[in-house]
Amino acid sequence: MPLPDRRADILDRLADHVLAEGLAAASLRPLARAAGTSDRMLLYYFPDKAALMAATLSHLAARLQAILAAATAAPQPLEVARAEIWAAVQAPAIWPYMRLWLEIVARAAQGDAFCAEVGGGIARGYLEWCETRLAVADPTARQAQAAALLISIEGMLVLRSVGLDDACALLVGQPQA
Repeated sequence: MPLPDRRADILDRLADHVLAEGLAAASLRPLARAAGTSDRMLLYYFPDKAALMAATLSHLAARLQAILAAATAAPQPLEVARAEIWAAVQAPAIWPYMRLWLEIVARAAQGDAFCAEVGGGIARGYLEWCETRLAVADPTARQAQAAALLISIEGMLVLRSVGLDDACALLVGQPQA
């Protein structure tokens, strides 16, 4: 298998492992086992563990962005986009991504510099993606609405993770159970 193909295969396997096990299980030997290689070979493909994890988390973010793009329509008004994206992120297949994202954010909030840096890059990418989901002609207004969209989705993720789905439903106009 050529080098770029092997690296892509390793990233897929690492992404699956981190998605299933979280960051706590992201030490070098378990990652190598998940990738079907040795820890030394992982370091052949990546200069160090930080680069390996940054590549893995970026790979996961790109995967999620593709899934969400396929699950959402063309640009919409803010309220429609929020409801559409919220419906998509609640899918059982997407929740592991959200759980991992919350873990990255929590670690960043606790002062983990790596999670703050990588998480900030991922968040910036999603903020830009949110702009593409909004039907707003004025670029400044679109940027402001994209920030509001991302903030509301992030807040709803936190609320959902502590069992306040009813509060989330209110924000997206879903009927209460």
